[in-house]
Amino acid sequence: MQDSELLQDGLALMALGMGFVFVFLTVLVISVTLMSKLIGRFQPAAVATGQTKPTATSATSSAKDDEVIAVISAAVHRYRKSRRH
Repeated sequence: MQDSELLQDGLALMALGMGFVFVFLTVLVISVTLMSKLIGRFQPAAVATGQTKPTATSATSSAKDDEVIAVISAAVHRYRKSRRH
């Protein structure tokens, strides 16, 4: 008889713990959603600024990208060469 009472107490404690976690997570989700809506309402959206010279920027970034690719390729080649010997 004591085993069944112990089992009932364990199940009650488990239900209480799971209920507390469920309520806490529900309150957390609701509060995060409300804070997101509040921030969206009171802080204005950022205005996108137009680029004045997109061609010059893309040419410069393309040259930098090519240089980075070359440096990475050289580093990988050197690493693989040093691992063979």
